[in-house]
Formats: sequence, C-alpha cells, structure tokens
Amino acid sequence: MNSNSRIQIAKTGYVIISFAFCVLGVLLIVSPDISTLLLYRIGGVIMLLFGAVKIVGYFSKDLYRLAFQYDLAFGILLMALGVVLVFRTSHMVTLLGIVIGIYVLADALLKIQIAIDSRSFGLRKWWLILSVAVLTGLAGFLLILRPSESMNALMILFGLSLIAEGVLNLITILTAVKIISKRFPEQIE
Repeated sequence: MNSNSRIQIAKTGYVIISFAFCVLGVLLIVSPDISTLLLYRIGGVIMLLFGAVKIVGYFSKDLYRLAFQYDLAFGILLMALGVVLVFRTSHMVTLLGIVIGIYVLADALLKIQIAIDSRSFGLRKWWLILSVAVLTGLAGFLLILRPSESMNALMILFGLSLIAEGVLNLITILTAVKIISKRFPEQIE
C-alpha cells in the first residue's frame, strides 16, 4: 500500500471518527441519563477504531508531517482505553471522566503545538486549530476537575468534551494534512 493510500485511509478515518465523537457527545448532552455501560462500550469501540486509524496515520507520510506526528503513542493509548472500556466497563465508571479528561487535555496541548508548527509551515488556518485546541483543552481540564458530582452534569460535560475533541480532530485533519498526487511524500525531504 503506498503512502497516499495510507494518508487517505487515515484522513477518512479521522473524519468518520470525529463525526462519531460529535454524535456521541450530542447524545450525552441530549440524554445524559443514558445507560452508562452501553455508552462506555460504544465509546470503547470508537476508541479502538480511532486508535487503529491513528496508527495508520502515523505510518503514512503526509506532506507536512504535522497532524500524525504523535499518533503512534496516542493510537496505542486509545486502543488500550478502548479495550478497558469494552471489557472492564464496570470497573472504569468512576475513573473514566478523569482518564478521558487527561486524554482530551493532552491531545489539545499537542494540537496547540501542531498549530504553532503549522504557522511556521505557512498554513493559513493555523489559528483555527489553535483556538479550537485551547477550547478543547479547557473542556478536558474541566472534565478532570469534575466540578459536579452529579452524574447528569458529568455526562453533559463529557459530551461537550467529545464534541470539542471531534471538532478539533476534524479541523486539524482537514487543514494540516495534504495529499499530493504527482509525487509520493517519501520523496520530499
């Protein structure tokens, strides 16, 4: 499989998973009393898939090499979290908000770095990645703090964090990943 195919698979996967995060986030906001076990299992499957997409993205060689530069470690982390959510759901109910909050905050911080690197590459929409990354980081930080012990409030905050993470990934992948058709990215150094 050539690099352009891997980039296209990763880009398409990012878009689909980003929409899935947003849909799951809206579902949590609209219906915060949804079955926690079902929600975590669905979230676990999405994380497993997104982890696989991130790993494929890491091994592709997109033009700027920005959006996928941290995806090997984050892909493995997401797959591990997905396995835990699918198979050990009942043990994770109390910790999940904090764990996901840490993931969202860390991803937002790395996306801030990607935005700064994008600016030096001359990408015009770097500021969009930066502003959404800051908002996403704030949502992740609030999820870690758990400002309310109410399960409904926590689910709404979790939903907002998922929406922010989905939008951040979507913006990053659409603005920082370029597929060139005439030459393979491996030839560009």
